[in-house]
Amino acid sequence: MRLTRLILIPVLAILCTAGPLWAANIRKPQYAGKFYPAEAEKLRRVIADYYAQVRDTEAATPSNKSLKALILPHAGYPYSGPTAAHAGLVLQDSDFDKVILLGPDHRTGITNAAISSAAAYQTPLGRVRLHPDADKLRRHRDVFRSIPAADKKEHAIEVILPFLQVFLRDFQIVPIVMGPGDVQVYTDAISAAYDSSTLLVASSDLSHYLSYEKANKRDRQTIEMIMNLDASAIAADKNRACGTIPIQILLHMAKARNWQPVLLDYANSGDTAGPRRQVVGYAAIAFYGEEVMTQSSRISEEKGKILVELARKSIAERLGAESQGREGLQEKLSDEFFDSRRGTFVTLTKNGQLRGCIGSLVPDNPIREGVKENAVNAAFHDPRFPELSRKELDQIRIEVSLLSEPRPLDYKDADDLLQKIRPHTDGVILKKGMHSATFLPQVWEQLPEKEMFLSQLCMKAGLSADAWKKGDLEILTYQVQYFEEQQ
Repeated sequence: MRLTRLILIPVLAILCTAGPLWAANIRKPQYAGKFYPAEAEKLRRVIADYYAQVRDTEAATPSNKSLKALILPHAGYPYSGPTAAHAGLVLQDSDFDKVILLGPDHRTGITNAAISSAAAYQTPLGRVRLHPDADKLRRHRDVFRSIPAADKKEHAIEVILPFLQVFLRDFQIVPIVMGPGDVQVYTDAISAAYDSSTLLVASSDLSHYLSYEKANKRDRQTIEMIMNLDASAIAADKNRACGTIPIQILLHMAKARNWQPVLLDYANSGDTAGPRRQVVGYAAIAFYGEEVMTQSSRISEEKGKILVELARKSIAERLGAESQGREGLQEKLSDEFFDSRRGTFVTLTKNGQLRGCIGSLVPDNPIREGVKENAVNAAFHDPRFPELSRKELDQIRIEVSLLSEPRPLDYKDADDLLQKIRPHTDGVILKKGMHSATFLPQVWEQLPEKEMFLSQLCMKAGLSADAWKKGDLEILTYQVQYFEEQQ
């Protein structure tokens, strides 16, 4: 049976853009002139000098994998700056649209996590806009919320930003200040916000106020735990790292996604600018994983917005409604990219609930035609829902997904299958005879456990829930770049 048009049940939240960058809605720098220079020219020069000292360092980075995450220190620059500058070794040729920046709560004693409601963070080097995913995560109000005191007082996020501004191109941030909470809940939520254009950064120093010799010994043990992706060991002992929770989240994600850690540098304040009687430890560690969608297969946010506009226009025209604010769409669609062929899905939600989802895995049509067809089908031909009415048009939100080419997954048995599929990264297709079904990667948000994910997918295909355990299914995987309507 050929897989061409498929109906899917993803979990989707509505993405809202941050508001205008009004002066009153900017998180101003609190530690400029204290932890790092307050003048832009001096700040750039300091970071450049630190990097000049380490740029000839050889980092044993894997050539066939791409950067996924970093652990970086956040102390005053004279102390931790030389270690943090090692980030330049791995960021110089990278291109990330979004940075999820996890920092510990040092000063306010919050429970769960705080995400700023500002439109942007400001440093002496300029403003960094918050990514819409910050608002999306804050909708989980029992876990993430805006806490102005934590936002204003915490330094662990702010101190990292100038290094990212120097070493990265344009990017937006999701700044999360983390207090005690359920690490698995944190991990699931952050994993759902992570994609191939995202860099995850855990901001953390290591041991605090031990003697130089004791700190070296303890920090080396901590680094070994990190290199072994042993989150439980990090959590078990006190004074391993101030950013224990951010590191645990990163390690859980690294283990689930088969990321490989690479130590870039270790030092402590006794090596840089402080006495050796009591020191603080610092490490820079990079994490690498397989490329899920090549840079050539990923498209710009601007092209993604055009496809979302096209989907809405196609539905509006079918309803005989005005398609306002979409002048010039045909001219935009004349770009030859939209003639290329890719699998596409269009998903509609209403009040945060699924309202229709249909797509194509096989790239039979040009992208523009696939999006038009699947938008209309999701609105009017999803058998689980009545046809969309004209009065609902302004109530729905639209998501367009572009798929990479599905590739067969070679696996030996059920245990091997569980090892090889990657939560929040892989879309999965399963086939057996006339039975077939798929889940987009977004479905991992609803079904984060591999066993449950596969069982639900089997039932969707009309098979028994344990069919995947027999090891005789044809499995294919693919990745997705998706774009959500921002209204």
